Amino acid sequence: MDLTTAGNTATAPTDTAPLKVAVILASNREGRFAPVVADWFRSRTDGHPGIETDLLDVAALDLPTALSRRPGPEDQAVLAEVAGRLAAADAFVVITPEYNHSYPAPLKNLIDWHFTEWQAKPVAFVSYGGISGGLRAVEHLRQVFAELHAVSIRDTVSFHNAGALFDDEGRHRDPVGPDAAAKSLLDQLVWWGRALRGARAAHPYGG
Repeated sequence: MDLTTAGNTATAPTDTAPLKVAVILASNREGRFAPVVADWFRSRTDGHPGIETDLLDVAALDLPTALSRRPGPEDQAVLAEVAGRLAAADAFVVITPEYNHSYPAPLKNLIDWHFTEWQAKPVAFVSYGGISGGLRAVEHLRQVFAELHAVSIRDTVSFHNAGALFDDEGRHRDPVGPDAAAKSLLDQLVWWGRALRGARAAHPYGG
């Protein structure tokens, strides 16, 4: 779709082009439950038209933990690879547990190493935990992503007392409610993702 504005013409992906969604797995804790939730969620994106996912697992990224304006060559290579994947994404989904009323440190490290890659893109949240279902982590993340000029999606998917909700094969024992929540989240993410993708193509974001 060609988007033409006064004095500026840009070519953007068509509305039907697949939305590239980076799914960020936020936990690196030993024995983590995160892969169960991630597999469940990605099985829902597989059935959603117009979405392509790229899984970024903080446990596998091996990012440096000390922020630096001049990282060494090996760190630069890692950071460049991750930055490229984030920059290529049209939207993000963060899958996070709740640690001490907030989100995991490796996720904050990933966020803080990057800036422009998040800008003017939507981010949605899938959370899990005990009685709170990880929602306190999500509320903290909304503030962080607002600072990075990202747009957080209103609807979430949250799993309260998550360990009891899935069987040994990773299937949700009562999927009707979570499936509906996932569909609502993805529908909103696709709307915002396409709208902001077109806006960025017409007017590069300068926040």
